[in-house]
Amino acid sequence: MALLSGLQTSLTGMKVAQQQLDIIGRNVANVDTEGYTRKTAAQKNVVLAGQNAGVALGNITRTVNEGLLRSFLAANNAYGTANGKSQYLSKTETLLGTPEGDDSISASVADLQAAFNTFSTDVTSATGRYNLLNAANTVTSRLNYLSEEIQKLRGDADMSIKEDVDQINNLLDELKTLNDKIVKYQVLGYDGVADLEDQRDSALRDLSGLIDINYFKRENGEMVIQTKNGVTLLDRDVHKLSHNSVAQASATTSYAGGGISGIYVDGVDITNQIAGGEIQGLIEIRDVTLPSLQSQLDELAGVLKTQINAIHNQGTAYPNTPSSLTGTRSFIDPNAQHISIENGDVRFIIFDSEGNQVATTNLNGGLGFTEGTVAEMTQRINDWLQSPDGANLPQASAGFDDDGHLVIDTGDSEYSIAIMDEASSTVGSEQSSVSIKFDANGDGTYDRTAEGFSSFFGLNDFFVSNTNEAIYDSKVVSKGMNLGLKNVVTLNFSDTSHGLNYGSINIYPNDSLQTIVDKINSDPVLNENIQASLVPNGNGYVLRIVNASGEQMEISESVAPGGVIEKLGLAPSNAGVSSSISVREELQTTPALIANGSPQYDVASSEYKLNQASNTIANEMVKVFTESQSFGQSGTLSSMSTTLYNYASTFVGNIASETNEASKTLAYQQELTNSISTKEAQISGVDMDEELSQLIVFQQSYAACAKMFTPSKEILDMLLKMVK
Repeated sequence: MALLSGLQTSLTGMKVAQQQLDIIGRNVANVDTEGYTRKTAAQKNVVLAGQNAGVALGNITRTVNEGLLRSFLAANNAYGTANGKSQYLSKTETLLGTPEGDDSISASVADLQAAFNTFSTDVTSATGRYNLLNAANTVTSRLNYLSEEIQKLRGDADMSIKEDVDQINNLLDELKTLNDKIVKYQVLGYDGVADLEDQRDSALRDLSGLIDINYFKRENGEMVIQTKNGVTLLDRDVHKLSHNSVAQASATTSYAGGGISGIYVDGVDITNQIAGGEIQGLIEIRDVTLPSLQSQLDELAGVLKTQINAIHNQGTAYPNTPSSLTGTRSFIDPNAQHISIENGDVRFIIFDSEGNQVATTNLNGGLGFTEGTVAEMTQRINDWLQSPDGANLPQASAGFDDDGHLVIDTGDSEYSIAIMDEASSTVGSEQSSVSIKFDANGDGTYDRTAEGFSSFFGLNDFFVSNTNEAIYDSKVVSKGMNLGLKNVVTLNFSDTSHGLNYGSINIYPNDSLQTIVDKINSDPVLNENIQASLVPNGNGYVLRIVNASGEQMEISESVAPGGVIEKLGLAPSNAGVSSSISVREELQTTPALIANGSPQYDVASSEYKLNQASNTIANEMVKVFTESQSFGQSGTLSSMSTTLYNYASTFVGNIASETNEASKTLAYQQELTNSISTKEAQISGVDMDEELSQLIVFQQSYAACAKMFTPSKEILDMLLKMVK
């Protein structure tokens, strides 16, 4: 029996040594295989029925440090986030240029300022007017282009999110397949479990770069994967992600507003629960960084448009004084909407082709109008234009076009019209903007105020955009803001297609902003055309109400002042202005129509005269650039008072700074990830010297067992011969 036992021991020793040599061979062969970890197997003594039965090889295990693996996953996740942001920030920086660069929007604003300044020094120069027009067109074209490209980048980012979702799903499928094999192999005792675990770790590493993950393993070797916020991605079955990429983005397209699809798992939107990985960086670019930049462009375009138009509407040109003026404001129902003129009077002057006064009057002192419907005011102007006792222009008219714009036309190119506000009804009074009160919904209560008659109607705008007042934004507020209402407030909605007060909602004292959004979106009358959302903006949210048809929209309330509109600062938004701002078509066709001055009262003749060299309005337009303007909070930029150029330079500089910071973060995370990988390789990787030393050990072990086996076999053979 001892002889047989020795023979068995030698045989098992040889077999185990051979198996160890096989493991070493696999290690050496995979020394350069990515993701491969060094494999080892412990030997164990075999005892059967109390007798030594040799040795056996234990399970093949990997040399893996789980702590380092988790550190790598965390670092790789942060790298993915930084990479998702960096690639789009660098594109955005290239798009915007640097603050000091000649191709930046701030440089274009500076060029426009210089053109206005040159124009003001010699308003009679045709070259100066053309240069001004070219500079203005450059600014508007640049704003249009930037807005378009920003939205393209948002669309590209959303498409990248879709690609990441597909890649995540593929990796989860791969992980499930590997899970199933590992469990099966362990149950059946198959070789190859350690190699399958290597493949699973490799897929896990790839997954960590795309989305934040946590994992744990069950006793049977199965791995369960969740996001850091507890969303299960793999637990026996795969819980796949789904996302529909947006077809086309605009300045008002947002995830918060429902214009961009969420990322779903099992029908639940997890977009806001994703805390890392490339997909999270792309979400931040799509929903925060680029919308913030878009809102800053819109704020720049909106302030430029509003301030230049306010000045330009106070003046006129000569000798190319217009014979027809068409407003840009759309009125829903001029027969019901009221207007009030306060703090001065509005003067109308008719000139002949030589710039001589033909007739003049004013709304209050001459036409007896201080308040009434917009249609009543227009009719009085029309009557004066045609009356023999007035302008005596029977072919003249004042009315509204099909879009609800006020149109005042002398009906004869030999006669022109100028409109200007004065401090009083007295002829020759100082030029001063009147105050306008506007009853938007025709209920007899004035809802809005404005400065300047011509500016309110948009009769002589310099800049225009194809956006009606179809979007209303609140100021930036906290999501949980308490409105502090004492009574129920009714919000009324009007638009061009449906008329005045076609829908309304009641807001109660304890209603939250989200409640207001839900009431608007669930109202069966409103939700066909009106949509509301809470849009993230900087450190808070903006309540945004959008007319989906892009029509002129009026929002009014039953309580004023102190109602919802006042508390929220709800007003027509600049959203999307940068995408469509342009110089008015008539000015592009005829730069000589650019206003340079305003009619001057001549005491000697008791008449108003036009002076081709007057530059009063031109000088005032220069001040729009040299003086500080008020900018509302837009994304990462808080409300501020600064010049147009400084504002443009600020957000251009912010993007450059953010891009630089993202590049540094990306480089750091790359270095950290590489460092952890190097440390893992030192612990888990194959060391050729160590494998060769182990090779010698097991070669000698095999040889020793073979030497023991040989004499035992010879003795056994001799015994068998003797028995025979």
